[in-house]
Amino acid sequence: MTRIRQRTAQRLKESQNTAAFLTTFNEVDMSRLIELRNNNKDAIMGKHGVKLGFMGFMARASALALKEIPAVNASIENDDTIVYRDYVDLSIAASIPKGLVTPVVRNIESMGILQIEKAIGGMVKKARDGKLTMDDLTGGSFTISNSGVWGSLFGTPIINLPQTAVLGTYGTMDRPIAVNGKVEIRPMMYIALTYDHRIIDGREAVQFLVLIKKYLEHPETMMLEL
Repeated sequence: MTRIRQRTAQRLKESQNTAAFLTTFNEVDMSRLIELRNNNKDAIMGKHGVKLGFMGFMARASALALKEIPAVNASIENDDTIVYRDYVDLSIAASIPKGLVTPVVRNIESMGILQIEKAIGGMVKKARDGKLTMDDLTGGSFTISNSGVWGSLFGTPIINLPQTAVLGTYGTMDRPIAVNGKVEIRPMMYIALTYDHRIIDGREAVQFLVLIKKYLEHPETMMLEL
């Protein structure tokens, strides 16, 4: 095992043995977000040099939802103290040949979608180039894990201690759904929140995913919040 793999195994087993794991699911109609991205990605690349993906929207939606449900962005310290944060340092789960790493993009609550995309792109490049520092890998307050890039339909992500929750995003696939009483084919994506039940109640976890769903299905609401 590489040192990264050994450390990852140690931390994930520690997480499994410590947190009271529970996972809740929802699904998102990605139609409007896909249309928004397709209509603007070329212009944004030409003007800003930023590749517009979906992670920037996911991160922005998370930052807004964490502001409304602060327990999801909290942590337990000294076994009996809950620490709430007024900032979001986002860990992005990235797979590299040597193993899984979670570089941190700091203070995304103050960033717009393009700023987040640029920051994430920079961190992913550092990870692939093997240039991440310990400072890049420590201090995250919330994690997004995107297994959809490998074709996963849904899953149950594992919490990155001392964080309280992790958002899993999965593959977007055409499925029949009911829209205004009619069956339509829409690009649907499952999302999952694994959370530490010691801090977060089921109601809060469900509300958090409902907010993520709202922002992704109506992406203009994220821009109005900027």
